[in-house]
Amino acid sequence: MSFFILLCAVQFEKGIGQKEIKEQLIQMVQHNRLSHALLFLGKEGSGALALALAFAQYIVCEQVNGKIKNNPEPSLFGEPATASLQPTHFNDSCGVCSACVKASQLIHPDIHFSYPVIPRKSGDKPISTDYINEWRRFIDAQPYGNVYDWLQFIGAENKQGNITSDECNDITRKISLKSFESEYKILIIWMPEYLTKNGNKLLKLIEEPPPNTLFLLVAENEDLILPTILSRTQLVKIPMLSNLEVESALAQRMGVPIEKAQQIAALSEGNYREALQLLEQAEDDWQITLREWLNLISKKNLGGQVKWIEDMSKQGREKQKQFLKYFTHLLEQAIRLSVVDEKTADSLSIAANEKDFALRLNKLCTIHQQEAIVHELDKASYYIERNANGKMLFHALTIKLYHIITNNSLILIH
Repeated sequence: MSFFILLCAVQFEKGIGQKEIKEQLIQMVQHNRLSHALLFLGKEGSGALALALAFAQYIVCEQVNGKIKNNPEPSLFGEPATASLQPTHFNDSCGVCSACVKASQLIHPDIHFSYPVIPRKSGDKPISTDYINEWRRFIDAQPYGNVYDWLQFIGAENKQGNITSDECNDITRKISLKSFESEYKILIIWMPEYLTKNGNKLLKLIEEPPPNTLFLLVAENEDLILPTILSRTQLVKIPMLSNLEVESALAQRMGVPIEKAQQIAALSEGNYREALQLLEQAEDDWQITLREWLNLISKKNLGGQVKWIEDMSKQGREKQKQFLKYFTHLLEQAIRLSVVDEKTADSLSIAANEKDFALRLNKLCTIHQQEAIVHELDKASYYIERNANGKMLFHALTIKLYHIITNNSLILIH
């Protein structure tokens, strides 16, 4: 069997959700159906890297692969030796054997990593190994982080990360070595989108790897991977997390109150990285900000609108996008509530404070008006992404919302 892996060193049970994918990976091993090259394809925040790391740890785990035996020798009291444990008995790595401890710390000698890097200074020809200490700290701190987080972590600023030609040569060198402790050598390539044409150097290696070598690629965008590499891998599609999985993770791991966890989960749309970012800014009560804005519009308070727009323009792009996203989320909840009967509405999984606000929105405007507002919010988010002037954008949006909302009632005031 041959392997290529890109990992996040954890046990399966410590990852968030993805139960079906975890079972699929375990079945691959137990039924000897594991390809020599797997592509873990999942959007940002889905946990693809965490799954790959857990899978690598599962592969090298001494208990899973039978190196650890129960009572391998007869005891002093005459009990017979028992047979070694078989891989089919385990649905996760043990987490305590020497191999698991090393894998969890990203120091296992047979698990190698490749990821985008930058030159430290002009003329450098960087390879992933040059940044291994930073990589370990990054995975420990941000296991659901994206490539932007990683490049900022290593001080890239505006520099473009890359998996270089020299890195491809180093990969070839590593794969040519014999394994030190495990039966398999595992290579994890994170973000193979950054290979560009350099990846052609790895084609033969991936197609015909040395014995007991596993390649595991972890990617977000299938369209940016070299077709020649894509065709040589077995695809493992990682779906986005469910709102409930994100909500449970926030509540159980981060101690977030359930109502706040529900709100963040709904906004993050299955992206756990986004959920953590929203959590960092949980002190920003967008509902209060939104209520103020809509009341200023309803009351035609032009002076108040100018001050509100001024304050919002100072928030920065990320917070502005989060605010618009939250408004869209509440409008979607309002539309849901408006198309069901009261009994069904009571059964919907909507936070109490959001349900109250959504019902108020339904009194303020019709579904048709709400859909028009969502359209304007989507356009505004698009322009924010492209560095639109915040003051001008929110001024224009305020005028558009006034024209959409023809009912000037103040029902949003408590």
